[in-house]
Amino acid sequence: MSTPLDRLSAGTLGWLSGNLDHFDPFAAGAPSAPLGRAKAALELALLCHCAARLADPPEALGEAGALVRKLWQDPDLPRLFAYIPKYGSTYGLAYAALAPDAIDDTQVRATLAGLDAGFLAPQGKSAYQRIEICHYADKAGVRHTIEPYAELLPDSPLVAFRAAEPGDPASEDGTPLTEPQAYAVTHTAFYLGDFGRTAPGLDGSALAHARDLVDRLLVHSVEHDRWDLAAELVLTQYILGTEPLDTPSGAAAVECLVRAQRPDGAIPGRSAALEAHPSASGREFFRKAYHTTLVTALMALVVSSPRPS
Repeated sequence: MSTPLDRLSAGTLGWLSGNLDHFDPFAAGAPSAPLGRAKAALELALLCHCAARLADPPEALGEAGALVRKLWQDPDLPRLFAYIPKYGSTYGLAYAALAPDAIDDTQVRATLAGLDAGFLAPQGKSAYQRIEICHYADKAGVRHTIEPYAELLPDSPLVAFRAAEPGDPASEDGTPLTEPQAYAVTHTAFYLGDFGRTAPGLDGSALAHARDLVDRLLVHSVEHDRWDLAAELVLTQYILGTEPLDTPSGAAAVECLVRAQRPDGAIPGRSAALEAHPSASGREFFRKAYHTTLVTALMALVVSSPRPS
């Protein structure tokens, strides 16, 4: 009998595989803005990159992997980054880090050569930004001057952020952290733990604090049907060394996502409040649904797989 994670995985992978034309930034069904077009392609590459490292990679991502290989050799993809000044350097670095093996890496090398040295230095950047750059630079084999993770941990969101207490006027609808802070927590864990591949380097009171913070965020996310955060936080629990399905908050989050999943496998938005309308066009539905569906697929794949030895 299939488990809730099995059902989430099969459904989300099926929907993603059936909507690859929307992930291709140069296809008619792709998002219209350069940011959306580049972001969707990079996120698909991340899913394929993480799935390929599993002992039993899913066959359902075969066509997705082929699309990523094609796109990563197309000079028009990195050219998109120039139209996104705020994220262009970060996207270029992630593009290089997520390049599939055994491709013509001409475009990847050209993109790396165009990165400014100041982008790869710590000056003027938060601990979170430095951790993100360090993660992708190390993966891409790029020299940088960012401090080692161990020096950044005390100021990272996982350790430095403190949950708001109940009744705190700064806490919207009782949430322990603001939405940007919550995503900074999950993404920090992703980078430190390489999306479930390695230990994040936390121990003792720092690890206990991070686990408690994530648990509080997860309880709130389930209560308010914030599906995207719920999926990211379950993966964060796993990265922090917890078995999510053995925790009340993790098990509740997985059930919350199962309830949200449509018969076609999609998770229809970042939250119940933001889900796509049934009458939405294919492009509009994709825009609202693809990220949460992809994150849920990634979480289900990683959490249901054996931990790396």
